[in-house]
Amino acid sequence: MDVKGLEAAAKSIRSLSMDAIQKANSGHPGLPLGCAELAAVLYGEVLKHNPADSHWTDRDRFVLSAGHGSMLLYSILHLSGYDVTLDDIMQFRQAGSRCPGHPEYGITDGVECTTGPLGQGVAMAVGMAMAESMLAARFNTEKHTIVDHYTYALVGEGCLMEGVSSEACSLAGHLQLGKLIVFYDENHITIDGSTDIAFTEDVGKRYEAYGWQVLRGDMYDMEGIAALVAQAKADSRPSFIMLKSVIGKGAPKAGTSAVHGAPLGEEGVAAAKKALGLPEDKTFYVVPEATDYFASRRAAFAKAQADWQSVFDEWSKENPEKRAEWDACMAGKPTGSAPLAEYAVGDSLATRKASGSALNVMAKRYASLVGGSADLEGPNVTALPGLGVYSPQDRAGRTIRFGIREFAMSAICVGISVHGGLRPFCATFAVFADYLRPSLRLAALMKQPVIYVLTHDSIYVGEDGPTHQPIETFSALRAIPNVQVLRAGDAEEAGVAWEMAMESSDHPVCMGFTRQNLTVYEKDDPDWRSTMRTGAYIVRKGGDAPDITVLASGSEVTLALEAAAQVNGRTVRVVSVPDRELFKKQPDVIRDKIIGGAKRVVAVEAGTRMGWEGLAAGAGDLFCIDRFGESAPAKKVAEMLGFTAAKLAELLNA
Repeated sequence: MDVKGLEAAAKSIRSLSMDAIQKANSGHPGLPLGCAELAAVLYGEVLKHNPADSHWTDRDRFVLSAGHGSMLLYSILHLSGYDVTLDDIMQFRQAGSRCPGHPEYGITDGVECTTGPLGQGVAMAVGMAMAESMLAARFNTEKHTIVDHYTYALVGEGCLMEGVSSEACSLAGHLQLGKLIVFYDENHITIDGSTDIAFTEDVGKRYEAYGWQVLRGDMYDMEGIAALVAQAKADSRPSFIMLKSVIGKGAPKAGTSAVHGAPLGEEGVAAAKKALGLPEDKTFYVVPEATDYFASRRAAFAKAQADWQSVFDEWSKENPEKRAEWDACMAGKPTGSAPLAEYAVGDSLATRKASGSALNVMAKRYASLVGGSADLEGPNVTALPGLGVYSPQDRAGRTIRFGIREFAMSAICVGISVHGGLRPFCATFAVFADYLRPSLRLAALMKQPVIYVLTHDSIYVGEDGPTHQPIETFSALRAIPNVQVLRAGDAEEAGVAWEMAMESSDHPVCMGFTRQNLTVYEKDDPDWRSTMRTGAYIVRKGGDAPDITVLASGSEVTLALEAAAQVNGRTVRVVSVPDRELFKKQPDVIRDKIIGGAKRVVAVEAGTRMGWEGLAAGAGDLFCIDRFGESAPAKKVAEMLGFTAAKLAELLNA
């Protein structure tokens, strides 16, 4: 180990971080100053990576869970040779910069996932480690190992206080993810002061209780850090390496909360540079020995990838079927074929049941599809018979038992997705989407096509009452940019919804399914499966120029059909709107053709009116529910809320 070269790298990280934050007059200098040695030794000696190719499939992953310390990451990416220039760093936090305030996936070369909302980074790292083990079990052979990498993460005090880290790390310990190594920046400081004000638990014992190997060391002992990593790799458990550190090391206010999230100021930067032995008259200074050190490492970085490529090529020649599956999984393409279940008009079943059937069809079509539910496999109907359950004993199992951990479940799925090679889905009751919403938002931000199965999607949950009856849930999900929300109206639509979800490549998809049975209805649009991909299609035409068009989603399509049959003297068109937002985005000519030029448009959904206003003719034509439900049998709840076919018919006849 070239300690002098690494020390120069650490000093350069501090130099670049201080100056970038000061120039932007915004940022978090505490972590970059406090953890510079860790970043230097990781990117210089520990990680299996090649900065010349940040997409190398078998690279080690590093996740900066404490994303506010982004300048630590940008600095070491620049120094080690990733496509992060000094000009990029000089534009830190500015419009159009490749060095945004927090790390963003797809913006900066070498950034593995978007972090900043604390705790989610380490949860995504759990997903990455799971993905590595799944792919290794599926594709490695006795002769060739083509998947063999580690996932590392750096967490701070805040990550450990957020509940999602507890959920995810608990599961990681249970699953014995031995190739997951998490470093803890143990400085005992948060924004409001010492962690003693709110966080006094024994973190080491907590992680031991999770089933992790817990190791302890010094943030500034680089040889010691490398030795701890070697010790971590020798254990079958995930490892939690606690490194004592000083937040803002070298700065005048080092060791205090004042250095966490504000520029040091010109005097503070000058004092820090003097204390660190950096030239006070130079900005964005890189110590020459740091440049020389990483230049000397480039050949080794490239060789690691070249050696892997040689093994991969041999494996490909000897295992053409596995290679074909590999290519399909990496590209998100089908690996097989299977027909969707066929239903006859009049068949009655819950769309959650039809979803379960379609899910298993998709699992046959796509070998990459993996996932499970938050302890609701039966109610969500997400079982994958015959495909195994992922565990320490069966890493190739395609069903994941997440336990009652919705937030971590979603974050883990995002980590699996961003890792590459697998397409994850997860499931829970619709109302509990609130537990996972922050992770869904990051999935949307990162353009990750995670699939969310949300059953028990309305007041028709019945006796479980208002705590379990989603009223505002789908409006809230639709409000997140780049999230697709689908509510299938019957069993046939449920199958097409699954096809649409699997066809998505740059956004998460949330699908709402019913607990109650729905009757499969006849569809007047002969090409409805194609038209449904515009977001809506005609179920009952009601003539070429209907007097009223009813737009309904999910189970409310059946309600609308029943109500339309009770309308006298007027023609009524019924339109199923599985994806309202997609329908809104269609050109006027498509929307007008489906609506049919009706003078009156009525919107029907068993949830809040939010978002339907622009489609209905007026406020009086919004047949929605803007209050919480009741605990009673489903039919009685609907009667109590005035949400029945008879009441809708009254509105249509008015």
